[in-house]
Amino acid sequence: MEDIFKTYLTKMVHNGLIDGGNALLGLADAKLDWSHPDDPACETLAPLFDHLNINTLIFAKPAEPYWTIIDYLAQNAVGPITPNDCETRTFLHDLPVADNLTAEALIPILRHRKSAIVRNYGIVTYGTVSLEQPFVTFSSVCFACFVKFFSDFLLESKSGSLDDNKRKIFESVTAMLPEPIQTRPPELARGPFTNEKDLLHAICQAGKQVVDLGLVDSSFGNISYCANDILYISQTGSFLDDLADCIDPCPLDGSSCAGITASSELSAHMGIIKQTDCRAILHGHPKFSVILSMDCDVECCEHRGSCHKFCPYDRNVCAIPVVSGEVGTGPYGLCHNVPKALHDRPGVIVYGHGVFTTAATDFNQALHKLIDIESQCRIEYFKKTLKG
Repeated sequence: MEDIFKTYLTKMVHNGLIDGGNALLGLADAKLDWSHPDDPACETLAPLFDHLNINTLIFAKPAEPYWTIIDYLAQNAVGPITPNDCETRTFLHDLPVADNLTAEALIPILRHRKSAIVRNYGIVTYGTVSLEQPFVTFSSVCFACFVKFFSDFLLESKSGSLDDNKRKIFESVTAMLPEPIQTRPPELARGPFTNEKDLLHAICQAGKQVVDLGLVDSSFGNISYCANDILYISQTGSFLDDLADCIDPCPLDGSSCAGITASSELSAHMGIIKQTDCRAILHGHPKFSVILSMDCDVECCEHRGSCHKFCPYDRNVCAIPVVSGEVGTGPYGLCHNVPKALHDRPGVIVYGHGVFTTAATDFNQALHKLIDIESQCRIEYFKKTLKG
């Protein structure tokens, strides 16, 4: 049990979600075990296992700058916090806020949502199968709140409605941001790759770099490489920094059912491969690219509120096209918009979602494009807020 706790505590620290081992993890198997059994919160949170259909739990105060952002949003929330990014819409719906760290306050919330933000304390998330579930949810809450805070600040800055307190919080949070990526990452394996062993190694290597550089949130994001008319793609819900045994070979002609466990964005990847001359595809969720994708100056738009599905306007951020669309193959599926938007462009940003980049032979150029797009978006964001 101790090894399981250590694995996820290490992941949370590595991903910048917590400081040190500053998180309480619970796992119920034959009995209820805690990562820190002497923590007074164990007694408070234990009743959740009796009243909810759960067997894992994470409670932690996030690391900075997340905690300042999340606590500010929680202190000022009237009802749940409602970010507009894709992951919140798809997986979280909204982020309820609890006034107290008590079982009585948390149980009603967690019967309907995967997480609860507790004012002055932190985030509680749970899982029904493994610690992977609350880890992913915890990470997603941090990401969603970051995007919401900076999106709201930009909107209020442009409208002239900022108050002094929010400006102070913004300055404090901005001072705690990690430095922009200044140098090129280590060179990745050089392609083209013709045998499965080499290309699987290249996918794993590139996936780890995307995570290490902070260009993807928790398990969200995906990666693929096409060789011999087979698209090798990360499985749905897989961690990009741990892709061993989590890559599915999907023939382009659909002659295999391997796609059942493949990334939910398999159709978009297939479309890109078939409509462009690329072999390598990266999809990450860099924060400022996501934030600027939702910045729109069109007033009184009849599509407001459904921008994530459909937008009639040609939009660009830092000369990168922004498209709307949903995961899958429905009428608003990303497979319809992303491939054609990538023609002769460094990448494409999906509204509230993330960035797709490609390369012809290996992942080096695709990774460089992903870094460059996020760097440009970060610069552009602060230019916009200064103007406001």
